[in-house]
Amino acid sequence: MAVLDVVSRYRRTEYVFKKYDQKAGECICCQALFDPLKDLAQKYGLNLANLLAALNAAAGITKK
Repeated sequence: MAVLDVVSRYRRTEYVFKKYDQKAGECICCQALFDPLKDLAQKYGLNLANLLAALNAAAGITKK
């Protein structure tokens, strides 16, 4: 799933990406909007599991 897909479906996730902007060194929604989440994490050296957990929490998605 790309950043655009996530933000389009779950508007509250935009806040999560904004929190990661500082770690990325630039605006993720501006510079990586079409990047898949896996590629995004790799590109900016982010922990994918932590990013997914934060996005799921913001979207109200819980694992069962």
